[in-house]
Amino acid sequence: MEKHELPYIQDMFESIAYRYDFLNRTLSLRQDIIWRNKLVESLKNNKNAKILDIASGTGDVALSIQKKHASAKIFCVDFSINMLKLAQKKIKLNSNEKNYFMSCADAFFLPFQNQFFDAITMAFGIRNIINKESLLKSFFDHLKPGGQILILELTLPDINFLKKIYLLYFKKILPAIGQLISKNTFAYEYLPNSVMTFPSSSDFSKMIYKAGFTDVKYLSMTAGICTLFVGRRPL
Repeated sequence: MEKHELPYIQDMFESIAYRYDFLNRTLSLRQDIIWRNKLVESLKNNKNAKILDIASGTGDVALSIQKKHASAKIFCVDFSINMLKLAQKKIKLNSNEKNYFMSCADAFFLPFQNQFFDAITMAFGIRNIINKESLLKSFFDHLKPGGQILILELTLPDINFLKKIYLLYFKKILPAIGQLISKNTFAYEYLPNSVMTFPSSSDFSKMIYKAGFTDVKYLSMTAGICTLFVGRRPL
């Protein structure tokens, strides 16, 4: 990641790691589970697939993938060691550890060869990246021909009155709850700002196309507050 964005975002996630799952469930009213399940449903079922989960966090996406794609090898990458430690504990309790590979790494400098993965997933991470185009191109390079990219991200509702309610919740209520539980004021002030500056779904889809992907589609969920983007590297 670029030098000016990496340190404070990394420190933020390190500090909230142990409250991350609880806050996600609480602040999304458990909708985050539904969103992740939709990502997994959209993942092609390739036997013995190698799947890279970027910004893997505490491992929720990886665990959901393994439930549906039992033969998959899942490579979990995150720049927060505290997040990965929690992911390891969850995986040990809930799944076969042999199917997972953990790496604490920068998404821009992945420790894998090109055209290695059948799919790359990323949930709620790309809005934290300034140079999204460069990261998408890196994902393209690391996918095998025919491989999938699946990105889940928070977005703004399209309907104006819903957007007003959502922004009220996001700007006033969410930071107050987040601060009360996590004691990290910055993290839950940063969250609404990062969502509000994220490109529109159509503009972000164009970025995915520009990186070389085809068959790019997006699915808005829960009145547009979360969107799943799917694309494919051409054969």
